[in-house]
Amino acid sequence: MSGADHLTAAEVAELNREYTFYDWSAQDTVKAVAVESAEGSYLIDHDGRRILDLNAQLMNVNLGHQHPTVVAAIKAQADKLCYVNPRFASQPRGELGRELAQITPGTLSKSFFTLGGSEATDHAIKIARLATGKQKIVARRRSYHGATYGAITLTGEARRWATEPGVPGIVRAADPYQYRCRFCSGQEQCDQRCADDIDEVIRVEGPDHVAAVIVEPIAGANGVVVPPDGYLQRVREICTEHNVLMIADEVMSGFGRTGRWFAVEHWGVEPDIMTISKGLTSGSVPLGAVVVSDEVAHHFDKHRLWAGLTYGAHTLACAAALATIQAYREEGIPERVIDLGSVLATEYAAMAERHPSIGETRSLGLFSALELVKNRETREPMVPQIDPSFENSGVMRDLGNFMLEQGVSTLIRWNWIFVNPPLTISEDELRSGLKVLDAALDIADQAIA
Repeated sequence: MSGADHLTAAEVAELNREYTFYDWSAQDTVKAVAVESAEGSYLIDHDGRRILDLNAQLMNVNLGHQHPTVVAAIKAQADKLCYVNPRFASQPRGELGRELAQITPGTLSKSFFTLGGSEATDHAIKIARLATGKQKIVARRRSYHGATYGAITLTGEARRWATEPGVPGIVRAADPYQYRCRFCSGQEQCDQRCADDIDEVIRVEGPDHVAAVIVEPIAGANGVVVPPDGYLQRVREICTEHNVLMIADEVMSGFGRTGRWFAVEHWGVEPDIMTISKGLTSGSVPLGAVVVSDEVAHHFDKHRLWAGLTYGAHTLACAAALATIQAYREEGIPERVIDLGSVLATEYAAMAERHPSIGETRSLGLFSALELVKNRETREPMVPQIDPSFENSGVMRDLGNFMLEQGVSTLIRWNWIFVNPPLTISEDELRSGLKVLDAALDIADQAIA
């Protein structure tokens, strides 16, 4: 069989299953859709079926599939220079660094380029430790920071368990998940005790030993938990008070997904370090970055940065990122996300009225999730929430299968249904996908009737 042979969807799926591994799965349980091409908000499988991508794959294809500006930039760069090792300078690398200095908040000014978000997390904690001379990192209990060894150790959810004990020096604090908060669940307003818990952890661990606090401004893979107003400002105050660096993980929430370039801008917070990826190239080429403040950057003027990657600052990827940022600007992506986000929030509110299985809806811009429950009063989860195998998904699996049968793909994980479409999605496409989701929720309602 040659690479030019056209295979059916079933043949491609079998070829992948037989010779490659799928992530986070027992391999015998995988049933993958074989995608041959894509355009805009749609995937197209090997049998020509069009599937609406309602989650921008893994919240990363922000500009939609095969965006012409980005594809053209990749082709043009490939004709000149695909790769040069990171000890050399390249124009795309330098220009991308300048662009990121301009669009990131505060004094963030200098970037270290990685292969993706997980590597950005690993290098962020390395940079924080080198710059401060301290070792401990405070991470939150409900968090996801990536799959590499350091990133998964920082992660607060069950996918961490299989690789424990992991990297030393990681300590944990509470998060602002008010719907299930041990401090203020059921109260009308958050009283910031979750932020104060970070303060207490730093004091107990010793401010002279804590290098950084890492937070997702909006917790992504753990249900798109939007913090209450004042929370991130309080975390920033705590870090400043204790001379601890604040790391903002904007891998999922960055590049217009919330209606701003970066989620921290909604609360006027300026981190010392920011990690980015996903929307940086809109999924076209792997690339991530650690962007640091002037103060952190200047530390390495005289001190060696003990970090390096063969494919760091990859020339082709940097060119793709430059084109991606150009498209965000030219198409007014953050602005249109605000409008579409209002549509999404309104539709969610209507769904919550119709479906007793919805415990809470959460969204900011086009960053969103529904949380399903068996009982709204007790908030009992629809399926066991802490299950690293994902195998007890029951009705949630049925929801996903129904939607896919109707030509809509989205991410369903534990009790959460994620809707994070390409930021270029049309209002008609968004409403069409939400209509299928609305019908799928009948399955959840029937399960608790």
